[in-house]
Amino acid sequence: MKLRKEQISNALWILAIVLILFTPIGFHLRVFTGKLFSGNADVIEVGKRETLKDYHWNLIDLQGDTLDFENLKGQVVLVNFWGTWCPTCVAEMPSMVRLYEIYGDKVVFAFVANDKKDRVQSFMAKKSYDLPVYFETSRTPDALVSQSIPATFILSKGGEIVVREIGAAKWDSESTQALLDQLLAE
Repeated sequence: MKLRKEQISNALWILAIVLILFTPIGFHLRVFTGKLFSGNADVIEVGKRETLKDYHWNLIDLQGDTLDFENLKGQVVLVNFWGTWCPTCVAEMPSMVRLYEIYGDKVVFAFVANDKKDRVQSFMAKKSYDLPVYFETSRTPDALVSQSIPATFILSKGGEIVVREIGAAKWDSESTQALLDQLLAE
């Protein structure tokens, strides 16, 4: 039996779909495409910004130290919800690392992991990332809740949610840096 061109094409498509859905190759492919298609984060218009009223939120880092979010009032804060199992989270992480390297001493960064501690530690070590990673120990403030990850919020010194980005973005872009510079100068 001789295979027709159409049958070979269909078999290749089925093989590609199986590889993407059921193998590690698919995860890495989704990370790659996430990097290709991530754009700049959108800034919320001034009149449409929500102000975070509830700072009652407790986090714990990889070393077991606690962070009371209440202590971050009056500072520019970037909160990123992510997981090691999330391809788009992994895709945007290199740009987050570069942004952290530039602004880590000026802006408070909180990378809130939606994952198990040992998996996060392994991921951070494998990638040689040195980021302030936290886990929740109390309920997330309603204004920062998202049904999807990655979800990133940038808060002004006054608590305004200036950026609410659901999905991957290019965080080390010139526009994000200009925004952070503006927020720090306020």
